[in-house]
Amino acid sequence: MMLTEKFDQLKALFQEMEQALIAYSGGVDSTLVAKIAYDVLGDRALAVTAVSPSLLPEELEDAKIQAATIGIRHQIVQTHEMENPNYTSNPVNRCYFCKSELHDTLKPLALELGYPYVVDGVNGDDLHDYRPGIQAAKERGARSPLAEVGLSKVEVRQLSQELGLPWWDKPAQPCLSSRFPYGEEITVAKLQRVGRAEIFLRKLGWQNLRVRSEGDTARIELPPEQIKEFVLKTDLQILVDAFQDFGFIYVTLDLEGYRSGKLNQVLNREAVGVKV
Repeated sequence: MMLTEKFDQLKALFQEMEQALIAYSGGVDSTLVAKIAYDVLGDRALAVTAVSPSLLPEELEDAKIQAATIGIRHQIVQTHEMENPNYTSNPVNRCYFCKSELHDTLKPLALELGYPYVVDGVNGDDLHDYRPGIQAAKERGARSPLAEVGLSKVEVRQLSQELGLPWWDKPAQPCLSSRFPYGEEITVAKLQRVGRAEIFLRKLGWQNLRVRSEGDTARIELPPEQIKEFVLKTDLQILVDAFQDFGFIYVTLDLEGYRSGKLNQVLNREAVGVKV
């Protein structure tokens, strides 16, 4: 299907909804959903961002700026997944409990405000990855317009660019809890440590990256083609000193490079059918 056809389908979906509350993280996907929803529904669309320790403050500021640029009404709510041991123990289906908390917060809000639909930014590619959070959202009646019309991540960026959204090429920024190997307990202090490390690297000019945390070790992931430049241009001693100030003891560089969902490679796909 041509991109223009999918775009038309997206607009038709929102016309049918008449009102929609958007689970809006400020990422490329949910921002495109917010943009189209606002263009179709105007003030009958509301973007809501959930704030918790797993969200970088910088990401919240980006979400605010982007919402203001679009023109959509924007509301912030607090979620409390860190109070759930099913989440902080970091099982393989951790995202299920995160999205459960999110949609258990958004659905009552939507009903209270008179919005019949909660929609998210899940795209067509997400359906082919291990994403237990999608199940939690579906169980609570959320809709995923991008996935419904089969829009891929590449198409999300392409359409965002065609619509003039300046953040169309913004790197993916999943919640900070995704930086920890399954089974390692997640704490607010650990989330803050990882967040500060990633902010430090971004201020040095490296944007598409991850700092994976395992015990007291930080493992930096960069696109493979940037690794050599990173080693040559970065004052490694200053970097190590900074990371140790953040609370890490060891600092390493992943020679394979950054790959989305890398921590999922430890999962036995046939055994992932976790009951929730």
